[in-house]
Amino acid sequence: MRLWRVRLRFRRAAGPAPGTGRDRAFYIYTSGTTGLPKAANFSHMRMLFMMSGFVGALSPRDDDRIYDPLPLYHATGGVCAVGLAFMVGGAVVIRRKFSASDFWNDIRRYDATMFAYIGELCRWLLNASPAPHEQSHHIRAITGNGLRPEIWKTFQERFAIPRIVEFYGATEGNVSMLNYDGTVGAVGRVPDYIEALLPTRVVRFDVEKEMPVRGADGLCIECAADEVGEAVGGISERAGRNFEGYSKGAETEKKILRDVFKKGDAWFRTGDLMRRDAHGYFYFIDRIGDTFRWKGENVATSEVAQALSAIAGIQEVNVYGVAVPGMDGRAGMAALVVDGALDIAGLAKRLEGRLPPYARPVFLRLQPQIDVTGTFKQRKVELVRDGFNPSAIPNPIFWLNPASGQYEMLTPERYTDIVEDRVKI
Repeated sequence: MRLWRVRLRFRRAAGPAPGTGRDRAFYIYTSGTTGLPKAANFSHMRMLFMMSGFVGALSPRDDDRIYDPLPLYHATGGVCAVGLAFMVGGAVVIRRKFSASDFWNDIRRYDATMFAYIGELCRWLLNASPAPHEQSHHIRAITGNGLRPEIWKTFQERFAIPRIVEFYGATEGNVSMLNYDGTVGAVGRVPDYIEALLPTRVVRFDVEKEMPVRGADGLCIECAADEVGEAVGGISERAGRNFEGYSKGAETEKKILRDVFKKGDAWFRTGDLMRRDAHGYFYFIDRIGDTFRWKGENVATSEVAQALSAIAGIQEVNVYGVAVPGMDGRAGMAALVVDGALDIAGLAKRLEGRLPPYARPVFLRLQPQIDVTGTFKQRKVELVRDGFNPSAIPNPIFWLNPASGQYEMLTPERYTDIVEDRVKI
């Protein structure tokens, strides 16, 4: 596996004068977790705005070495991590493909002082066997997104990470924030004194209709503290808050919410459910489309995944909803990567104190690995399409039998009983 060490410095461009900051620098494709990736416009101004934000948060120096195991075609790997070196004349160490087994050897070998993470990378490192150099390093800060609250402290303590700067930002969106002070689980906050420049709100959301709720006046309703809703960002020419959109205009229009807090305004729909606490910290809850309704209640896949991940023997979790003939909503299902320590028979009992009844997965699918996108985000679309038919799925399927209160192997005969409504779930 080849590694490159690249030193980047500013140089005055020769030849004709460059274009404006609003000119497109490149396209970046969305991750494609729930469908096909889309090409998002990325201007020079937005690139510099993002790079500057991370420089302000992490204070890189010209002697820093930023280890980057992420794809350069993704904003975190190709803009944020690279920008930490680019803006101050530091160095970036580029790994072609992430490897949990080589990670800490690389950190030690190249004397990295920072690294970038995304998605499940941190969980994979935690699941790996102890490495000789996982604490004997010079890492002083890391940055990325997707570090789940349930593993945050364990990850930081095991690997002796002095500072974690979690952030939030969609590839194509105008909503971005940084967790400067390391508040566990938060993706960041927008201080009152810059909220006018970086307007970000959370509006009430109807999970079934997958649309924000509007009041009698036709406008959206802002959520109260700790109420879950969709995060939206005000579209403005100020401070780079204009929504640059996609290569196709029709896709761009789908992401714009109009007449939100007053007639004529426009806000970018993040497609993410969040809550904002009384202190202004934002917490990611789930992707819209991942959260589903079951037995009249909203089920957040992230909440279910967090509860399952805390149970011994479960290494990775991907939670989603599947349609059941004759039933309203979607039944919860979890794809699990497990080891020999998992007690399937006792799992339902373990979940009783962790999840309400409606949120406990009805079905479990055991598989050797969780499929992810090129940017380490879990894929759900194929799992949802597969459903829970044991005759069509090569992996073991279990179902939560309400009569016994335990997870039991789902046989083709029992599957038929469920779909023909001879057995209640």
